[in-house]
Amino acid sequence: MLDFLQGLAYGLWVSCMPWFMIGMFDPRLALPAEVARRLQVFLRYGVAAPFIGTLLFMTSLWGGFGASLGGWLAGLVAVPVELFLERRWRRWRAGRAERQRAAARERERARDAGERSERHLVTLDPQRAPFGADAVVRGLWEAKKQLVELQRPDLAVQADRFYTRYNRALEVLGEKFDSREVTFERARGLVAEACGGAIETLDAMVSVARGSAAIDVEFVRGRLRREGAIIDAAERDALIRRLALADESERKLAELGAGNEATLTALDDVVVAVSRIDTGRPQAGSNTEQVLQELRRFAERAGLYGRKS
Repeated sequence: MLDFLQGLAYGLWVSCMPWFMIGMFDPRLALPAEVARRLQVFLRYGVAAPFIGTLLFMTSLWGGFGASLGGWLAGLVAVPVELFLERRWRRWRAGRAERQRAAARERERARDAGERSERHLVTLDPQRAPFGADAVVRGLWEAKKQLVELQRPDLAVQADRFYTRYNRALEVLGEKFDSREVTFERARGLVAEACGGAIETLDAMVSVARGSAAIDVEFVRGRLRREGAIIDAAERDALIRRLALADESERKLAELGAGNEATLTALDDVVVAVSRIDTGRPQAGSNTEQVLQELRRFAERAGLYGRKS
């Protein structure tokens, strides 16, 4: 065992100089980190590795002098094996951090969607197409499905809001007008046309969101924060441009969302205005009052009938 440690120390000493020279030429070849500096190469192969080798050698002196061939070979391959394992470990840790950031972004968007949702909101199931739905409902469902697949629940909630307004508008129109009336068909066509324009806006939002989905904003910002001082100007400008594209996409999505808000307000105006219309159709309240009057007359006549008897 001690001869193996002595051979390991010799092999480590011999391999330090070549790796030190490689690191001075290109630090990324001799270091496992993405951000590599020559000072780190000096500390790793000029200080740390020789110190470890010296400790191993001093420990092996208890067994005298006599390094084993296996120790020599192990010392020679120790540095590349360590680099390989550490790079894999760093890559795994970076992937886990990226998954955690993605989950955090998804939770934040879900929280934003919950804050933007309204009471009594009727939701569409993106996993199941609505049965027997018309073209408007199918279009809203398709837009929501694509936005959910793009992990944008904060935008997908707009489809639910339009779906709720559309159903409410049709319900109010059915209460106030007969389905055979021309006014009913005209009003229903206008509501469907307004929702059709909203569907086109949602489709445009899908296109914009799909175009910027590949840009990992947190990764780009983190790289600029960590490596902004050492990367070349062309790469730094490219990263900054990528961030600008993501910000531009978010501004475009905000503009499209503002247009949808105007359409939602118009649909609310239609529902409120139609609900106030008095069409002269019989209402349950008037029928109840008429029945009560008839019951009072019957009660009075019943009393007179008893006195006559």
